[in-house]
Amino acid sequence: MTATDTGAGAGTPTGRGYEARFRIWRGDAEGGELRDFRVEVHEGEVVLDIVHRLQATQAADLAVRWNCKAGKCGSCSAEVNGRPRLMCMTRMSTFDRSETITVTPLRAFPVIRDLVTDVSFNYQKAREVPAFVPPQGLAPGEYRMQQVDVDRSQEFRKCIECFLCQDTCHVVRDHEENKPAFAGPRFLMRVAELDMHPLDAAEAEGLDRKRTAQEEHGLGYCNITKCCTEVCPEGIKITDNALIPLKERAVDRKYDPLVWLGSKITRRKS
Repeated sequence: MTATDTGAGAGTPTGRGYEARFRIWRGDAEGGELRDFRVEVHEGEVVLDIVHRLQATQAADLAVRWNCKAGKCGSCSAEVNGRPRLMCMTRMSTFDRSETITVTPLRAFPVIRDLVTDVSFNYQKAREVPAFVPPQGLAPGEYRMQQVDVDRSQEFRKCIECFLCQDTCHVVRDHEENKPAFAGPRFLMRVAELDMHPLDAAEAEGLDRKRTAQEEHGLGYCNITKCCTEVCPEGIKITDNALIPLKERAVDRKYDPLVWLGSKITRRKS
């Protein structure tokens, strides 16, 4: 449904704000199109406010996923002018009043309806990452870690699972065929967090996280372009602090002869 033209030009003040041009993708899994709207914008509003106003005044059946409106649930992920963003954290003041703002669903995932996509791919990949393995002989509450190790893991735990990093990663964004073999930056970051955890006893239980990162989660597909880091709303340095160190550990384990020999001797002693 295209909005009725009120006669005012885009960016024209209306007394309560100004009128902006929006292009919103409308459709479902069978197909769809971008439709034009003119909508009033007030000072201090974000893109999600405008989408809600469209629902209230012009397109009551517009589908959009959202929850907290505070940048902490990750639900309102979409692409605004082609860039993966949280709509609730994208202020209208960052756009020129004369430009047309385009809002589309996340490109890397199947569309359910309008701005809502099926992100179940991510939950499937989450289940494929083995959980933290507690050390034997220590009960909960007895774990002790250096503060530097706590800080390292804490950065990764800021993730709100908005899946913007998954959406912008060209390995899956442009190549659907890679999805079965590639977990994506969010879940490779999870593997890196567990592998760096000083209390994770996975290796003692026969689980080599560095090997599985390569062979099961597709670490080799990542070519560290840092696009995932650039779109992270929590400012997590995914590439520098998780993916590159994980790659270095995996390469050392597989190709460094001294590391390889040490692992064999250690395994033989145990």
